[in-house]
Amino acid sequence: MNIVVLVKQVPDTESPRKLKSDDSTLDRAAADGVINELDEYAIEEALRVKEAQGGEVTVLSMGPDKASESIRKSLAMGADKAVHLLDDGLAGSDALQTSYAIEQALGRTGFDLVILGSESTDARTGLLAAMLAERLGVPQLSLANKVEIDGTSIKVQRQTDYGFDRVEATLPAVVSVVEKINEPRYPSFKGIMAAKKKPVETLGLADAGIDAGRVGLANAATEVVDFAEAPPRAKGQIVTDEGDGGAKIAEFLASKKFV
Repeated sequence: MNIVVLVKQVPDTESPRKLKSDDSTLDRAAADGVINELDEYAIEEALRVKEAQGGEVTVLSMGPDKASESIRKSLAMGADKAVHLLDDGLAGSDALQTSYAIEQALGRTGFDLVILGSESTDARTGLLAAMLAERLGVPQLSLANKVEIDGTSIKVQRQTDYGFDRVEATLPAVVSVVEKINEPRYPSFKGIMAAKKKPVETLGLADAGIDAGRVGLANAATEVVDFAEAPPRAKGQIVTDEGDGGAKIAEFLASKKFV
């Protein structure tokens, strides 16, 4: 089975994140880069599918040079090879453009199953899986917390606010996963050493057949029109318990419409 897992490098959520003042894009140099947390669950699920069904896991990542760090970690976890979409012309691409660029790259790699996290911790749009499935003309199975494959049949347990749905489709398909689906493995020393020898193919716009006029900040369908830094955290309100502390807390919560 040809399994492709999409991996995005994002700023570490423990580091301060900010936008650049000149073009309102994310300042990736201002924070340490890490694999998007939900994509680690996608990597793990791809590896489990491979272990059960056989085949090969390819990591596909679109990003700057720095994204190679996350690609190598993905390979150290157990992926077989990787494709890095790397071109200055991709900078500033929105979700719509990103889905187009990845569609083009998948046309080169081929796929039976595409797995990705349900959202990224930087943009948090949660749109890419649906956009990509629509472009590819294949079923989308979203918010999966369990995946079962039998031949060309794929079934997922889809997490919802009221419990879960059971969804079934036929491969090829695009699956987005949530954090409850598994527990990602840590790269072993052997895996880290092996990752250094695994193939990583770097593709520019022309290599992947991507039209330069359909990607990049200047051609984006969406834009950031304004932004401001988050205000400093306000001082908390201290409640002195003089026998009526419970009532005071209840009044405070009611004033904030928490109760």
